[in-house]
Amino acid sequence: MAKIAFLGLGVMGGPMAGHLVAAGHAVTVYNRTTSKAADWVGKYGGRSAATPAEAAKGVDAVIACVGADADVDAVTLGPDGAFAAMHEGTLWIDHTTVSAKLARRLAEAGEPRGIHCIDAPVSGGQAGAENGKLAIMCGGTLRAMTLAEPIMRAYAARIVHCGDAGAGQQTKMCNQLAIAGVLQGLSEALHFAKRSGLDLDRVFEAISGGAAQSWQMDNRWKTMAKGEFDFGFAVDWMRKDLGLAIEEAGANGATLELAKIVDGYYAEVQAMGGSRQDTSSLVRRLEE
Repeated sequence: MAKIAFLGLGVMGGPMAGHLVAAGHAVTVYNRTTSKAADWVGKYGGRSAATPAEAAKGVDAVIACVGADADVDAVTLGPDGAFAAMHEGTLWIDHTTVSAKLARRLAEAGEPRGIHCIDAPVSGGQAGAENGKLAIMCGGTLRAMTLAEPIMRAYAARIVHCGDAGAGQQTKMCNQLAIAGVLQGLSEALHFAKRSGLDLDRVFEAISGGAAQSWQMDNRWKTMAKGEFDFGFAVDWMRKDLGLAIEEAGANGATLELAKIVDGYYAEVQAMGGSRQDTSSLVRRLEE
């Protein structure tokens, strides 16, 4: 059993921290909205802390799943941040999707303190977090991975060490780039089928067993056809992630032509009021 601080109790972090309790770990939580931390303790047990530093004091590992670069920076290196309270040998695991630049900076800040850092963004959405079936892509040292993997097993179906600090975040960028392209293709296929007067259920039956098959098709074709877009990962977050990938491409020289186009399409969906709808709402700009 490990002593763990978990920072951030949103739709992903809350259930992930709950799985740690179920696995037998002693968990202290911090959330910016204190009522949410109190609700989590009422549901799962453990205890809450008033600041990241208080949560991180005397633990074996600190885990974060917050919003963006600024949020991670605040809970680590900001006033009352966790890093100042973490003792030598403590493990830092960041499940937030942030820039690779920040992941590298935190690893550099942690090294002289003796903090083992892993950037470990996740894929699988709210359902994956609730069911303990997330895919985790990790960047950091082998020593940090050795320490982190047994802990992350509480809520993961797949854990892959992708390279040094920042590699986990870069791999998550690959994940989001691939999803964006698939969703645009799926949106156009569905739109074309409607305009052709085809039976959408028969089209799905015909093409979902062949080379066109994808997770997005299996799980979103029918809901997209019904105009239902309340299934987790929001357009706002996808735009944040695509922005991170486009920024990173500016540094490494990669060409991301489709990503830039689809990012612009998602901006149109935001303008249509779809900021909090899930990413399959991309089809709306073809239908409305």
